[in-house]
Amino acid sequence: MKFSVIMPLYNKAPYVAKAIGSVLAQSFTDYELIIVDDGSKDDSADIASKAIEGHKNCQLIRQENAGVSMTRNKGVTASQGVYLCFLDADDWWEPTFLEEMWKLIAEFADAGIYGTSYTIVNETKRKTRISPIGVESGFERGYINYCQVYAKTLAMPLWTGAVCIPRNVFDEMKGFPEGVKLGEDFLLWIRIALRYKVAFLNKPLAYYNQDVDAANRGVGKLHDPQCHMLWNLGFLAEEEKNNSDYKEMVDKLRTYGLMPYYLSKEYHEAACRELEKVDWKFQPMKVRRKYQRPLMWLKFQLVLRNVGSKCKQKLVCLKN
Repeated sequence: MKFSVIMPLYNKAPYVAKAIGSVLAQSFTDYELIIVDDGSKDDSADIASKAIEGHKNCQLIRQENAGVSMTRNKGVTASQGVYLCFLDADDWWEPTFLEEMWKLIAEFADAGIYGTSYTIVNETKRKTRISPIGVESGFERGYINYCQVYAKTLAMPLWTGAVCIPRNVFDEMKGFPEGVKLGEDFLLWIRIALRYKVAFLNKPLAYYNQDVDAANRGVGKLHDPQCHMLWNLGFLAEEEKNNSDYKEMVDKLRTYGLMPYYLSKEYHEAACRELEKVDWKFQPMKVRRKYQRPLMWLKFQLVLRNVGSKCKQKLVCLKN
């Protein structure tokens, strides 16, 4: 078995059939599909069971709710493939995703992780765009410096639904970190990228669906710092001292990702402690000025943006 496709499933009834269908439609057929239902409260598991009926290379595992990291790790434990791919139950692939991955693996055998470009979809806002990953203009395929590419645009060069990992590398890294609710995938990617080569195909072969009920998404919420990737990077403290590429990337992620926490009464102090790690002299002037503004003014701007966003959403609904 060349590929194992791991699909965590939790309350994705409107989307899961499409996700499964995109796997079953793959032109490269040497794969298995492991779906792990993480205690869904809707009929997601029943829909998935019907979708894979008659397909011997597919199985559905049910468990009590344990979180996405434990769910993916359990799927890996139940799988047999030499290479691991991950597809969430609300996303989907082009039919040639696995075929193109297999070609990338053959061409860049030394890599510890493989990725492709992907398309971001938001049907509610009627927006579809290819993720602006920071590779050079004209780049088609090859090895990339993960930290440099990420820092350039802060668009994820490796996204869960568009990666492939050799099983031995996944096992070496002990899988996805359990207990982290935002950025658990990043914590795995960065561990791999700092030790192995990263091979990338600049061809959009996966679809990242952002048209999902906000209650079922980790992005856009304020998580307890213990569950957030930016508060779980202590194990890379030496890397931050000695690797300038990593330092540039992580500081940009901090200044961008910590602003909502900086504005929060509950997490303001925790955000300030993390922001003390930033080397501010290398940050753009507009970023420095933003953090230098009075806190009350920043909060007022946030309120105005939220009101404007809600008004825009209502206008879109009226037009529809």
